[in-house]
Amino acid sequence: MQLVNEASTKSRTELQGLIFNIQKFSLNDGPGIRTVVFFKGCPLRCQWCANPESQSGRQELMYDEQKGEQTTVGEYKTVAEVMAVIKQDQVFYDESGGGVTFSGGEVLFQAPFAIELAKAIKAAGINLACETTGYAAPRVFQEFMQYIDFMYFDCKQWDTQLHKAGTGGGNELILRNLETAIQKKQRLMVRIPVIPGFNYTLNDARHFGQLFNRIGITAVELLPFHQFGLKKYQDLGREYELKQVKQLQTDDLLEYQATLESFGVDTQINGW
Repeated sequence: MQLVNEASTKSRTELQGLIFNIQKFSLNDGPGIRTVVFFKGCPLRCQWCANPESQSGRQELMYDEQKGEQTTVGEYKTVAEVMAVIKQDQVFYDESGGGVTFSGGEVLFQAPFAIELAKAIKAAGINLACETTGYAAPRVFQEFMQYIDFMYFDCKQWDTQLHKAGTGGGNELILRNLETAIQKKQRLMVRIPVIPGFNYTLNDARHFGQLFNRIGITAVELLPFHQFGLKKYQDLGREYELKQVKQLQTDDLLEYQATLESFGVDTQINGW
């Protein structure tokens, strides 16, 4: 989980991050109007990943249909360069109660840069949220958490072997960091991406309910499996393992929702 910057043309003495998108005027990644900074690189390889271009910690080529050519995914930026973009919309954050959201990839794959950028954002008085897999060294996670106003925390599987089979890594670090976040009273929302063949059974829902009761999670959000990322795999020249899997609708998760709620966990379905 270290910063990869071999291809950078900027000064080697200046900290840089590999960013693959900065999305302005987002309304779906936290309260108010937000700017979403997408970090490239992730330690996991979730079979259903909707942003496969975010996985590699290096620049890579991806076909761009609008340009009709291969383009480079990921650009090395300094904290000052990212902050210059973020500050362009500070008036909208202030008026709407918005701010900045870190997404990815996994933001803590580039922990040194993420922490320095977080410090700069907080110094500017801007609200900061993040989306995370929680897969990071506990020391790094705790340092980063100090600067986060709200956290979206993915909890993909209750069983470590099943988690490893679907993502390439176990869930021990994830659950340890989630428990720490609860103990430290971090404001967060736990999200379960519900994936057929991975965690889409009522037995999974019951185990999640037991887990959440044990560590003090009282509310979760269910994310139904979708195929929105399918075209990206094609543009990267990669095979998508789940391309034949049927998408889930809100109605498909009603029993799952009811099972979790039977454990006293307030459960919302994020439909699409």
